[in-house]
Amino acid sequence: MASLPAIHADPAPTLRQSLPAALILAVSICAGFTTMVSFGIMAQSAKAELGLSDEALGAIQGVSAAVPLVLLSIPIGILVDRANRVRLLILCSVAWTLGTFLTAFAPESWSLFAGRMLTGIGATGALTACLSLVADLCLPTERGKGLLIVTLGKSLGQAAAFAVSGWLIGHFAAAGAASLIGDLTPWRSSQLALGIGSALLILPLFFLREPARQEVHQGTRVPIRALISELWSRRAFLLPLFVGQAAVVMADAAAGIWAAPIIERQYGLQPADFAGLLGTVILISGLAGGLLGGLAADWGSKSGRRGGLLLGAIIAAAIGVPAALFPLMPTATGNMLVLGVLILAGTVTGLVTSVALTVMLPNELRGLSIGAFISVAGLIGFGLAPPMVAVVSKPLGGEAALGLAQGLVGVAVSLFSVAGFWLAMKRAPEPNG
Repeated sequence: MASLPAIHADPAPTLRQSLPAALILAVSICAGFTTMVSFGIMAQSAKAELGLSDEALGAIQGVSAAVPLVLLSIPIGILVDRANRVRLLILCSVAWTLGTFLTAFAPESWSLFAGRMLTGIGATGALTACLSLVADLCLPTERGKGLLIVTLGKSLGQAAAFAVSGWLIGHFAAAGAASLIGDLTPWRSSQLALGIGSALLILPLFFLREPARQEVHQGTRVPIRALISELWSRRAFLLPLFVGQAAVVMADAAAGIWAAPIIERQYGLQPADFAGLLGTVILISGLAGGLLGGLAADWGSKSGRRGGLLLGAIIAAAIGVPAALFPLMPTATGNMLVLGVLILAGTVTGLVTSVALTVMLPNELRGLSIGAFISVAGLIGFGLAPPMVAVVSKPLGGEAALGLAQGLVGVAVSLFSVAGFWLAMKRAPEPNG
């Protein structure tokens, strides 16, 4: 079994020294995930305007994210390991901003699909770059806290996607309110406003400098075939970890995409009625999950126990099993609160998994491994889970049974996540003695 990577001779800076750079990265990820997730609360409006079916809507939101993840996540991961990560992050931010503008002006389903796909490429590619950057901006024993900052930015972005988007739709839908350009409908004006804000938030990235890479074993110019061979040699640990996190992404992706339509259909509410509470729940859940995940990861990495770092992921995945039944709650408030528990659990597992990859793998494998994780999770989580919910709902009663289908799919995949993390813990590399 491979041992943990040795620490580079030149120590990384402390997290306190790198805090300004880490905060800029967090703001960038916040913007990316706000634009990526924002369409979820606008989906019902777009469905009505463009005459889309649930299957088409699931493909636009799920498959549009899965395709670029599968095709580009590994190449982006390789670039993260070899190229200037700050420049790559700037390119990703431009991509998600252009995708948001394309969404705002999409005349039909295929251009809407392309807009969401471009937004997904930018946000998920940026996440890989940010995780690698933050890992080199702090010591290994501080890595849980460092990645926590980026995770909190992601959580804030996901919450803002609901809260800010809901407010924008309500604002542009109000009597007498003018659209930003011409006669755009409220959801389109909301996307345009988000695109403008995202473009402004690209500017702080030009103040970042590429940090020195830490914990490098073989350098950044190792042949790709050799890197893939290195990853494959760790398959006993990485494959179950893939299964665990991909299953979590399946549950969370389907929940995030269908949460707003389920609330609108089951409880007769409009986005402006529940977006504020939903955004608040997502924000608090993301903050709490990030804090718990960071503390659990740092504690586990210091424990000296084989696989101890992943214990927090196992517990969180187990909590996610009953939480996946959030659509079956009798009230909209209960629905959103239980959804918050599911998001909290998913945030913990995501952060612990990220820390495990940055601590247990050498630097030259991190971007590739994170890219591979995102690729697999994108294919299975975004490409399979949201359309699966729509398909499962058909024999259960059609569109009216969307909530029940979501709950059944969520519980099934959450059980797989528990098994995957448990097996990964058992097969984790031995800590350095």
